[in-house]
Amino acid sequence: MFKYEKMLEYPINVKKKDLRMAKLLNDQLGGANGELAASLRYLCQRFTMPDGKGRALLSDIATEELAHS
Repeated sequence: MFKYEKMLEYPINVKKKDLRMAKLLNDQLGGANGELAASLRYLCQRFTMPDGKGRALLSDIATEELAHS
């Protein structure tokens, strides 16, 4: 029914490895200040909000952060 093809939007050609850039990207995505950590912080703060609008807003932000990672 569905066919999933994992393709890049823009093809790339890697000439050489750049370990310094790889470390920076790894820290940004999975480090202490990365996307996953940010989404978990928003989800935890959601439970302390006194009103429904604040909870909904933090849930939306956390969902968007999860979509980035």
